[in-house]
Amino acid sequence: MQNAEEMRLVRAAAGGDVNAFEQLMRQHEGKMYAVALRMCANREDAQDCMQEAMIRAYRAIENFRFQSSFATWVYRITMNTCLDELRRRKVRQATSLDAMLDVGWSPAGGDSPEGKALAGERKRELEKAIHSLPEDMRAAIILRDIQGYAYDEIANILDVNVGTIKSRISRGREKLREILADKMELFNRDKV
Repeated sequence: MQNAEEMRLVRAAAGGDVNAFEQLMRQHEGKMYAVALRMCANREDAQDCMQEAMIRAYRAIENFRFQSSFATWVYRITMNTCLDELRRRKVRQATSLDAMLDVGWSPAGGDSPEGKALAGERKRELEKAIHSLPEDMRAAIILRDIQGYAYDEIANILDVNVGTIKSRISRGREKLREILADKMELFNRDKV
């Protein structure tokens, strides 16, 4: 849902007000970067994709029609930019623990040194598994299970129907279970 101030900024930016556009980007750049980082798995590529997404948004803002929230629209642009970049390279990047810490995702593991080590190992294995998924499943899983978007929001961001999103998430979760099957002792331990 858009608030009146954001709608005013969007209208001003669509009319050529660069300051209004910059304000909008400041409001959304954190989540744009988080989406890009999850998709690209390294800071430099995520930063590049976020910058490219901002340029694309600037060029297209006059076409924004208020049919979805501005946030959904700009996250769709970000996701599409990342997918374009990944398709160009056809290279799956290795997981970066530092990159994961940048967006604050931390599986539980306790405060003890052993718990922290277990949490780090869980995080590395889960991120490797996520990054091994096909791009369409990875995008849906990241948006739903990590970013916390609703199915309809994900459908808007990725520009596909809700049924497709549910299918991608279901298949993606099943693939993750298969990938992590031999590492389940990491995820089923109650205590270290």
